Amino acid sequence: MEHLGLWVAAFLTLGIYSFLYRDNPWYKLSEAIFIGISAGYWVVTLFWDNFYGKFWVGHGEDPWLWVGAVLGFLMLLRLVPKIGWISRWPLSFIVGATAGLWMMNYFSSNIMLQVKDTIMPLFGSGYTASAYDIVGNIVVAVGTFSGLVYFFFSKEHKGAFGATAKVGIWFIMITFGASFGYTVMSRMSLLIGRMDFLFSDWLGLIK
Repeated sequence: MEHLGLWVAAFLTLGIYSFLYRDNPWYKLSEAIFIGISAGYWVVTLFWDNFYGKFWVGHGEDPWLWVGAVLGFLMLLRLVPKIGWISRWPLSFIVGATAGLWMMNYFSSNIMLQVKDTIMPLFGSGYTASAYDIVGNIVVAVGTFSGLVYFFFSKEHKGAFGATAKVGIWFIMITFGASFGYTVMSRMSLLIGRMDFLFSDWLGLIK
């Protein structure tokens, strides 16, 4: 079974990468198997973690769990064409509640944290920082200010104002480049992991 698992994994891995040549039945088969297994895995996981682990076990202690159960049941009515429109009610509630929750999380973790990092003091009583921290704080402050100047379109970008906007463009380009580079490196790590599996675990060419 272990050898069979290795061959199946190698077959599916090569099937996914066969898309680099062109769209083909091998890729479609591998994609369908991946999506089907992923969907089945999450259905089983959510059933045991949420329906059984939370509602079935704890519904007697927390009556509010019945609200979630009813909303979940109404969402399943989408499978019935004649009354499928009812599923829009729980879906709108879930989308709105999730949007509000993540809005507060992003506001505290992204917006306020970035504002805090742009007003770090350089000198003063009760604050000690190394030369590295001071230079870093200056770079963040200059980058934030010049970036905001670039997006100020009510004034023509000429003279000192235009020069500051150009500095902001450079900071924005560096930021986007770093984000893109991080994404590329994460994808490369996935590729390296698959290549290591093929050449090491499957073919045994790398020890």
